[in-house]
Amino acid sequence: MHIALDKTNFRNKENLERQHSFLSIFIHYTMSRGKSVRSMAFTDNHDQIRHALDQCTRVPEKQFSIRMLIAVFCLVACIVPVAAAMTESQENDAAGTAVQLEPVVVTATRMVSEAARVPAAVSMVAGEDIRQGRPAITLDDALARVPGVFTQNEFNFAQDLRISIRGFGARAAFGIRGIQIYMDGIPLTLPDGQNAVEIIDPDLISRMEVMRGPVSALYGNASGGVINIITQEGPQQTFLETRGLAGEYGLWKTVVKGGGQQGAVNAFAALSHLETGGFRDHSRAERTVFSSRLRVDMDAHSDLTLLLNAVRMPQAQDPGGLTAAQVDEDRQQAAPLNLLYNTGEELSEHRVGMVYRRETATRQYLEAAGYFGRRDLDNAVPFRFIELERKIVGGRLQYDMGTGFFGRDQRLVSGIDIAHQADDRVNYDSIGGRPGDTLLLDQDESVTSIGGYLQGEVDLTPAWTILAGGRYDNVRFSIDDRRPADDDDDSGSRTFDQFTGRFGLLHAPARAVRIYANVAQSFETPTTTEVVNRPEGGGGINPDIEPQKAVNYEVGAKMNFGGGFTLDAALFLIRLRDELIAFRDDTDRVFYRNAGESRRTGAEIGLTKNLGQGLRLHTAYTYLNAEFETFDKAGVDLSGNQVPGLPHHLWFFELSYQHHSGFYTSGDVRYAGSFYVDDENTLKNEAYTVVNARLGLARHIGRWTLEPFAGADNLLDETYIANVRINAAGGRYFEPAPGRTFFGGIRIACQL
Repeated sequence: MHIALDKTNFRNKENLERQHSFLSIFIHYTMSRGKSVRSMAFTDNHDQIRHALDQCTRVPEKQFSIRMLIAVFCLVACIVPVAAAMTESQENDAAGTAVQLEPVVVTATRMVSEAARVPAAVSMVAGEDIRQGRPAITLDDALARVPGVFTQNEFNFAQDLRISIRGFGARAAFGIRGIQIYMDGIPLTLPDGQNAVEIIDPDLISRMEVMRGPVSALYGNASGGVINIITQEGPQQTFLETRGLAGEYGLWKTVVKGGGQQGAVNAFAALSHLETGGFRDHSRAERTVFSSRLRVDMDAHSDLTLLLNAVRMPQAQDPGGLTAAQVDEDRQQAAPLNLLYNTGEELSEHRVGMVYRRETATRQYLEAAGYFGRRDLDNAVPFRFIELERKIVGGRLQYDMGTGFFGRDQRLVSGIDIAHQADDRVNYDSIGGRPGDTLLLDQDESVTSIGGYLQGEVDLTPAWTILAGGRYDNVRFSIDDRRPADDDDDSGSRTFDQFTGRFGLLHAPARAVRIYANVAQSFETPTTTEVVNRPEGGGGINPDIEPQKAVNYEVGAKMNFGGGFTLDAALFLIRLRDELIAFRDDTDRVFYRNAGESRRTGAEIGLTKNLGQGLRLHTAYTYLNAEFETFDKAGVDLSGNQVPGLPHHLWFFELSYQHHSGFYTSGDVRYAGSFYVDDENTLKNEAYTVVNARLGLARHIGRWTLEPFAGADNLLDETYIANVRINAAGGRYFEPAPGRTFFGGIRIACQL
């Protein structure tokens, strides 16, 4: 890969060449420590640099500290010399000047709040950090920088991205569970608690807020955490933009978007198309996403936003899980069972939403939202073919009021959420990935949820704030069995209802420091898929599965030292009852059972620091210990075992550089510790370290912006597993990740 850079951005060409030579020497020397090396040639040849990077993968040590230090040193060596070469001496004083940033405002708390004043762990990711010089294919790039969040499965589009927050969501066999996801004020989470994020294109995100820990008192069912996504809207100046990306394994992505402000109307629309051949056999995918939003300012105090989102995925092949022996034999192979049954899915989905906001009085706001969606899915799995037609309709009414109370400032928010989900599910036997003649299941499934919430926040003194809230939810599952040739009628219904509460206290001992403590509850019902999948066979509702319930105890601190230096830290203890655990049978079908009690203890640290001269450092660390306190599994006592799928340690480190000329470069290191893959704790997925790097140049020429960019994922060619299928039968736990891959692209924008 050859990248041309404007020579005028450097003191002289020889200086850059010396930095390039130093990089080759440094990487080769650093990665060769502790092992015999026959020869070491110092050169600035690109092939030699690639060879030096290849040596990184042969480091024998797997310990956390050694791999981390090596990776960080490599990143520093890559970025700092280039930054120093490109920074002119007359800019040093200005670049080193501290900049006081505006307070970060979030809405994931269901009211507009300054993040520092929220007595809970809340992180915000800017759109620039999601897409600048990145592939922007899935949400894993954005979420990796948030402490407490663990993602897997970014390469299997048939199974969707797996996201867990403090362990909530780790049980998902496909899609996302245990987490509430909102986009532009409309829930993507269904009433039964499941999510699918194919309709989200990271290229269109303006910002993303992540609220960590149970918050069912605000959001109801499946609220182990909240991801609130706000997409782009039209700028004041009308624009048109296109972005193209190409990478290895047949990766292609194109995006066209545009919009602007005309009087009281703000419009934005985008269309993107993605194709990939996949790293593994039988992992091809194709996806087209359309997104638009239209906001009309009705008057000085109210606005109406109309939203339309659609996705079409004509194919997404599922290569399946492999055993450890199969991984060692050939990492790119697909599971034989998946090839035999041509597993994968085809889907189309669209959603229409409307959000009305009005300021009824000073510091008082009314919000009303309504939405409708439809999803059609054909899913080929081993031994069966699933046809699903789903309709979803729902709405929200909320009132946010800020007043004075005995001379104290207070906020009060109340609201009601209503949603209904109707699934038409038909299962046939599978013949090579197409429906056969044998009808296995034919039933209507519906879920109706209604929840009302109330939350108050009062400033007791200028330094002390108290928050309390509660919510009542009622979730009803109903199944109508339509099999005409079946003598047994499996029709039935179950209702789950729950009250959850939340209490928090915030103290500001100094202007730049906030200390908080909170207690919050959550509950999580099984989804329709989990309710109808019965290990003994047949249809209807599984009578043996119950919702899981959790209580989160947390203390934390938020500090803003100025000059772009922020630090967030949290300690938490979570107690769970009836934790939902996934397992698979010999046909690779997924079922669920309840564990007795489990416990999670953890710590999270997030730090951002502007180092001056265009350099910025960001790091996030997570420690999580999750274990079963009581769990009897078919007469076997698993008490004291670790909950599978959750690593003890997660670490993210990023160093980025931005030059006034438009040149930028960054690199990040991601570490995930080892974790067990089954309830019995008989086998572990090994720890891994992944290093990514990217660079680009954004040049403004009149009304035009040109931004070529390029990068490499898994720069050190680490051998690791991208996804683990928890409790898989036959030891088919592992979905391997690709090695070192390169990509490049260009963004072209024009102000009209």
